[in-house]
Amino acid sequence: MMMNHPRPLKRFGQNYLIDQNIVRKIVAEFNPQPHDFVLEIGPGTGSLTSLLQESVGKFYAVEIDKRIIEELRSKFPKINFVNDDILKLDLDAFAAGQNKLRVIGNIPYNITSPIIFKLIEKREVVQDAVLMVQLEVAKRITAKEKSKDYGILGVLLNFFSETNLCFKISPNVFYPKPKVFSAVVHLKFNKTLPADLSTNLFIQVVKAAFGNRRKTLKNSLANSKFGEIDFSNYNFDLSRRAEELSIDEFVQLTRLIQKNFEN
Repeated sequence: MMMNHPRPLKRFGQNYLIDQNIVRKIVAEFNPQPHDFVLEIGPGTGSLTSLLQESVGKFYAVEIDKRIIEELRSKFPKINFVNDDILKLDLDAFAAGQNKLRVIGNIPYNITSPIIFKLIEKREVVQDAVLMVQLEVAKRITAKEKSKDYGILGVLLNFFSETNLCFKISPNVFYPKPKVFSAVVHLKFNKTLPADLSTNLFIQVVKAAFGNRRKTLKNSLANSKFGEIDFSNYNFDLSRRAEELSIDEFVQLTRLIQKNFEN
C-alpha cells in the first residue's frame, strides 16, 4: 500500500500512520465539528486528512514535503494545502477573522518541542491541539512535580493549558516503524490566566529554574538573567530544586521577581 508514495524522509521526521483503527481513534478524540477551523500538521499520505474532511468545514493542512503536496491536492481537492514549514507559518495572520484554530497532527518527533512552544505562544488563536508525540514526551507533558519526567515542557503546558495523555500507540502502526512507542495528547488552551502576571516572565523563570536541573533554585537562578537579584529578602525557599516546585509555586516565584522589576 505504501509503495505508491515517496519514501518517508528522515530529515522531515516522517513516519506515516497506516493503521485505520488508530486513525479513527485519534479523530474520535479530536471530535471535529462542521463549524471548526482545522489545521492539520504534516498530513503525509492523508490518513487523518481523509477521515477529517468528512466532518470539517474549513480545513487547512500544512505539509513541508514538496514531493507529496501535489498528490495530496489532487486526492483531496476541497482541502487547502499549504506547502510550508509549520514553525515558519504565521498563525496570527492565518487565523485572522476566523474561529480559533483547532490543531491536529502526527507531528515530526524531531521538532515536537518547538511546535508545542509555538502553540503556547499563539494560544490566543488556538483552541486546542490533538498531537501524536513520542511516549516519553507525552509523559513529560503530563508529569507531576517531584517526578523524573517533570520539567519545562510539563510546567509550561500545564500552566497554559489542560493536558491529557489519551492513549499509547505501538510502533507497528507506522511506516517505517519508529524505534519508540508513541502517544496521543490533547491540549486545551482554555485556562483563565492571572491578569496581573507577566506570562513571558513566567516562561523565563521556569526555563531559568530548570537551567541547571541538579542544582538548587538559588544556584540555577544565579546563573541566569536573574543573577543580579538579591533573593535573600524573599520569603521563598530557594534551597530546593526546580523539580520540587508545584506550578502554583512557580507562579509565586514569578510574582516575587516581577515585583522586583516593578520597584
